[in-house]
Amino acid sequence: MKTIKEIGTAAMLVALLGGLTACGDMTTRQRDTVVGAGVGAAGGAVIGGRALSVLGGAVVGGVIGNQVGK
Repeated sequence: MKTIKEIGTAAMLVALLGGLTACGDMTTRQRDTVVGAGVGAAGGAVIGGRALSVLGGAVVGGVIGNQVGK
């Protein structure tokens, strides 16, 4: 079980770093939305550890990141 979590964590980090390279042409508001969603997803994973917590954290973080850029 520990090995599966390690593989999942490594895959998530690779996907995150790969996704961040696509942020070059984004506006500041779009970038803030993406960063907020990422931070919210990480927070949801730490707090709840379930898929619904991660998804909820990503949504809330994305909305907050979007509104900060206004």
